[in-house]
Amino acid sequence: MSPTLAGLLQALALVAALGLSHRPVGDYLAHVLTSRTHLPGERGVYRLIGVNGDQDQSWTAYLRSVLAFSAVSVLFLYAFQRLQNHLWLSLGLPPVGPATAFNTAASFVTNTNWQSYSGESTMGHLVQMAGLAVQNFLSAAVGIAVVAALIRGFARDRTDRVGNFWVDLTRITLRLLLPVSVVFAVVFVAGGVVENLHAAQQITTLTGDTQSVPGGPVASQEVIKELGTNGGGFYNANSAHPFENPGPLTNWLQLYLMLVIAFSLPRTFGTMVGDRRQGHAIVTVMALFWIASAALMTVFEWRHHGTALQAAGAAMEGKEVRFGIAGSTLFAASTTLTSTGALNSAHDSYSPFGGGLTLLDMMLGEIAPGGTGSGLYGMLVLAVVTVFVAGLMVGRTPEYLGKKLGGREMKFASLYLLTTPAVVLIGTGTAMTFEGVRSAALNSGPHGFSEVLYAFTSAANNNGSAFAGLTATSTWWNTALGLAMLFGRLLPMVFVLALAGSLARQQPVPATAGTLPTHRPLFVGMLSGVVLIVVGLTYFPALALGPLAEGLR
Repeated sequence: MSPTLAGLLQALALVAALGLSHRPVGDYLAHVLTSRTHLPGERGVYRLIGVNGDQDQSWTAYLRSVLAFSAVSVLFLYAFQRLQNHLWLSLGLPPVGPATAFNTAASFVTNTNWQSYSGESTMGHLVQMAGLAVQNFLSAAVGIAVVAALIRGFARDRTDRVGNFWVDLTRITLRLLLPVSVVFAVVFVAGGVVENLHAAQQITTLTGDTQSVPGGPVASQEVIKELGTNGGGFYNANSAHPFENPGPLTNWLQLYLMLVIAFSLPRTFGTMVGDRRQGHAIVTVMALFWIASAALMTVFEWRHHGTALQAAGAAMEGKEVRFGIAGSTLFAASTTLTSTGALNSAHDSYSPFGGGLTLLDMMLGEIAPGGTGSGLYGMLVLAVVTVFVAGLMVGRTPEYLGKKLGGREMKFASLYLLTTPAVVLIGTGTAMTFEGVRSAALNSGPHGFSEVLYAFTSAANNNGSAFAGLTATSTWWNTALGLAMLFGRLLPMVFVLALAGSLARQQPVPATAGTLPTHRPLFVGMLSGVVLIVVGLTYFPALALGPLAEGLR
């Protein structure tokens, strides 16, 4: 079978699996988020934390809960790392340094999973399991909880209540993330992914040399790493490591896991607002961008110019032979269009236009399909902007799902759209200003600039992947990127929840002949245009200085 045909069949199988999962997973999530019944285990959690599971919160109370939970999580994970040498299963490793511990705590709590350390030589097994893996579950649940609050803002009227954060967090974790992770962990172990509590063991190779092989509870963390669009690897090589991702089957399963919830959430949205056609329109836009990105990236890596690359048949530098071009580019497109950040190839080694696409995927806001929850609420904010722009074109007050979009709502949407680009561009500009900081990029010229731009784009968009040519281990880089992760995660959530509260208080207005239908191909095209023009062009000057300049040169 030719590599081209194998890659096409892999992509088609993934599309089919996601299509089959869209309805049942989306409907199940809608049931989880709307059910009035509390399971016994959930009631136990509510009693433990002192929460009334039947009492909804206002958007301000919901926001305070999100921020308080995130702050406590950062402090807990920071302390866990600093005290590592006193913990069981520390493997004799020293405590993590202050700057690295702050960066890692901010990273995993914000669902970014940027790693400025080598996992197998820095973190003990207990910190990996009870610290990092726990945040993989909880940060994913927080994202879904926030989008649930926004959906309730559209679905409810004349109320200041958008749900209960603690109930949402508990249900999503116990009813969705944990059960799926248990099942697929067994599948991954059967597929060859490592799962043990061993320290590094010395083995004799076929040539008679000795090699240190690190073990660990990998399979159980690999599932939630992808399912929760987290991306942090147990090993430094992430999903390129054969212990994390042994072959094409596990590679395909990881792709499916990182996409399935995000592609199913539009169905949840349509179900909860009482019009599933709205969900169909949103998921169509997501699918169009995902397919286009994967296809273009594959073409760039297969057809890249250069004598050596043409002789090899493709740009194989930095890619695993067991995955090939198609398995690598499909993974790269998926991991940067979601907030996963897991890598099975070196993005720094991609062709200029291929690497530029990974940057653009993140710059679009990771909305196709995006992270667990964050992708959908990003797309819904863009849908609000699209309806507003359409209203200006015909000279009438815009409405979306029966809710008027006035100045208050548009201020929240605009602030949401401006926050992440501001963090990315200010951070990149600051880093390029200081020679000592700029020297962390191992390459000069446009590619060196791309490495710095990629780092702040990945951090502010809570992706976590990296151009490996940047040495971001200094105190400055750990602190700057840690702050970028926190601002890039929490500030947009403030505006999303404020928008949810503003929408929930409104009295719905009936649709008229002048109301823009938001479930038809026209709206799909307009929303796609807004994504490219309003969001994508914001970064065009920066892209022109980096990957575009490198590719054209």
